Amino acid sequence: MNPTDEVDDLLTRSGARWRADQPSPPEPDLEQLLGGRRPRRWVPALAAASVAVIAAAALTVLPDGDGKPTGGSSQSFAQGNQAPYDELLVRDGDQVRVSGQVIAAPGQDPLFCAPVPRLTDPGWAKGAESAPTCPAQYAVTLKNLDLAKLVQVTKTKGVTSGYAVLTGIWSGRTIDVREQTRPEVRSTTLEQTIPPDLVPCPAPAGGWKPGQINVDKAAVVKFLEGRQDQATDPRVLYPNGHAPGAPEVYTIGLAHGDVAAFRTAFEKVYEGNLCVHQVKFSETELTQLGTAVSDLIPKGLGVYAAGGASEEDKVNVSALVYDEALRTALTPIGLDDLNLEVAVKPVR
Repeated sequence: MNPTDEVDDLLTRSGARWRADQPSPPEPDLEQLLGGRRPRRWVPALAAASVAVIAAAALTVLPDGDGKPTGGSSQSFAQGNQAPYDELLVRDGDQVRVSGQVIAAPGQDPLFCAPVPRLTDPGWAKGAESAPTCPAQYAVTLKNLDLAKLVQVTKTKGVTSGYAVLTGIWSGRTIDVREQTRPEVRSTTLEQTIPPDLVPCPAPAGGWKPGQINVDKAAVVKFLEGRQDQATDPRVLYPNGHAPGAPEVYTIGLAHGDVAAFRTAFEKVYEGNLCVHQVKFSETELTQLGTAVSDLIPKGLGVYAAGGASEEDKVNVSALVYDEALRTALTPIGLDDLNLEVAVKPVR
């Protein structure tokens, strides 16, 4: 079994278990956590290995980078531009920093693992868990690591796992560790995690109407599904916060066409709070970009998630490291249209 098969298998099992567990009312709304509740019937076609995010009411957060998702234009889709991510480019001999999980199996060099879905299955009974592993294309070999300095250390079937911030010299998917620190661990509540949403439209006279809105009506779904070449990213935002009964604003990005005309047509099937704003990509264009990037996942370049629109209207891409091989692969797709997050960051 190759690394991509392992990740696909994990995602399939995790997805099935996640869907089975969905009805429980106390669970937080994942899409609220990620910047608004998205209607379930219109979701961008993402890569098979896109990362699944599981939220909990109380979160323990370990810093693993500074990446922020971003999006682009159909013209630059075919042209590309090398400039946007030159500051992230890593070559042999560069000083780099990583922050996240370390896995150390007996008799082997320890590994830093990018934040991809792990092969440990949390649904198994205590004592029957599998030992943590890391697919080869998402792993970095570590030299001169001090296991005693890891935090949140666990040991499963002889394999040690923990977390650290590591700084060292990069060479051929290996880091010679020169500095090792304990990452700051902070606990946050759900309320702290979900701030009020920024709606890209001004509130109407009198403010947004309170209460929930029905965005799953057949007429609404049919309207939007017939306009994926024009619009994208319909989601519900909470400008006053996520308290029960707070106003919900249905927000739609329009890439092609007149905003006022689109809004007038949509209001014939929808009566709640509405924000229609200009964006660069339609749903169809986002899907094309996401597919182009996701095709890189099985090629061993370290890409582990692709698709969706960021706040800056780009397509999100997550990868282990931005090296010459990944730059060569992403440039024809269009770096200006991608929001790149990497686990291995150069220290300049």
